Amino acid sequence: MVMTSPTHSTQKRFTLDPLFPLKRWLNSIEVTSTSFAHFICRMIPCSCPFERTITVLGRKLIHIPPLCKLNPFYHEFVALRLKALSYLADVCGENVDHYIC
Repeated sequence: MVMTSPTHSTQKRFTLDPLFPLKRWLNSIEVTSTSFAHFICRMIPCSCPFERTITVLGRKLIHIPPLCKLNPFYHEFVALRLKALSYLADVCGENVDHYIC
């Protein structure tokens, strides 16, 4: 009889995330009104507003990369914006092209 030891893939890793309650709250927000959905789509941009390319006389001097992914709530905000866009398009039947970059 061959005995095998448990592999590391079956063990769960526990990480302490002090922001988890806020992330869970953001993920639990339901979009149920048109005005709230429009508000979310206006407040959460479709692309990072901090990304810039600085040019002088047609020559690229510096490129500032998108810094939004450094935000610990980035994925939750993107998911909330997607919920709002889906609500407007699927439930309300509105054209959401002006909210898409």
